Amino acid sequence: MKPGVVATTEALVGPSVLARVRDWSSMTRPRIGGFVFFAALTGALVSGAEPSLARAAEAGAWIALSAAGASVFNQILEKQSDAFMRRTAERPLPTGRIGVREALLFGTVLEAAAIAGLALRFELLAALLALATFASYVLVYTPLKRLSGLNTVVGALPGAMPPLLGALALTGTPSPLAWSLFAILFAWQFPHFMAIGWLYRDDYRSAGIRMLPAFGVRGVAGLQAIGYSLVCLLVSLVPAMQGRAGVLYAVAAAVLGLAYVASSIHFARREDDARARVLLRCSLVYLPLVYACLLLDPLVRSSSVLAAS
Repeated sequence: MKPGVVATTEALVGPSVLARVRDWSSMTRPRIGGFVFFAALTGALVSGAEPSLARAAEAGAWIALSAAGASVFNQILEKQSDAFMRRTAERPLPTGRIGVREALLFGTVLEAAAIAGLALRFELLAALLALATFASYVLVYTPLKRLSGLNTVVGALPGAMPPLLGALALTGTPSPLAWSLFAILFAWQFPHFMAIGWLYRDDYRSAGIRMLPAFGVRGVAGLQAIGYSLVCLLVSLVPAMQGRAGVLYAVAAAVLGLAYVASSIHFARREDDARARVLLRCSLVYLPLVYACLLLDPLVRSSSVLAAS
């Protein structure tokens, strides 16, 4: 928002109201919500149901709302540990700008609305699995972060659900392409979180969060990044090998996947902040581009067929 617009808005509603709105919004983690929306939208569009863009977007919106509810509950449970980390110490709950009871009500309303929306507007199975995803993230993954370095593996399962939920919302049955999107997203998370874990290792250590780079043996994070980036490369090529995607997607997935592997190797050779940032940036570019290429591939193939005829 531009400074002039902010000033005008504050003059109309008051700075305290705007600050509260920003706090509530930040608790939903909008950037993560945007990613969840795109992943779920992609899953819906490759579901085989051939939905309208509006219908697929609605499914994505309900799934993103469920993720927002999970984010609120996650921050309630991590209020104490967030206070020990520089990057989270200024969140609304640790600072007391929002109370736990308020946050609990807010998160409950978000999650209830999301599950009801999916159940009433789409397939019931999608609503039930969205609820199970919420429960596994909040009740299993979040507490496990303080107990075991295996939390990344456990958290990767609910983290990979958005495209599968998007497909289930439309058809009640996940398509092969939706399973591929799930597998790509599952493997993608490990190099991504190894980079984040390295960059914020001191924060995690002081807060007692058992992320691998904070409590693991030096070098293991880099090796995991390499291993899972290779898995990511291989599973991303499955749609092309099955004939469900064409040359555009195959080339893009191969090039992007090799870049992800190269960034992981670069990080593993010397684990430091600069190389972790390179890997993190690569991960943030890789996933949306792979998903976008899978969406664009049918359009390119259709235009090629028309041109040939």
